[in-house]
Amino acid sequence: MSAAAMAVGWRKSIGSVRSFIGNSMGGLRGGSNLASWALAGGLAYFLWVKPDRETRREQEARAALAGNSDGYVEKRRPIPDRQETGAIYGKGKRLDKSED
Repeated sequence: MSAAAMAVGWRKSIGSVRSFIGNSMGGLRGGSNLASWALAGGLAYFLWVKPDRETRREQEARAALAGNSDGYVEKRRPIPDRQETGAIYGKGKRLDKSED
């Protein structure tokens, strides 16, 4: 194969790649291609990216507020008094002081 034939082969393959890329982007070329990609990117940002970021910021702000307040939550159940539950016989706690 001669050098001229190899150069033609490379040009043809580069042209095929450019054609494939152009067709995969919808066949638009030049300014209209750039404008359509800018519009698609803008729509994607305002419909998906921005709301996702806002919800993340709101969740982080809520978590920060919850962390700053004294939100202590007891994780264990209290141990019941065995005398009140009847496990130990005898006199239980009296709530009325008038009975004494």
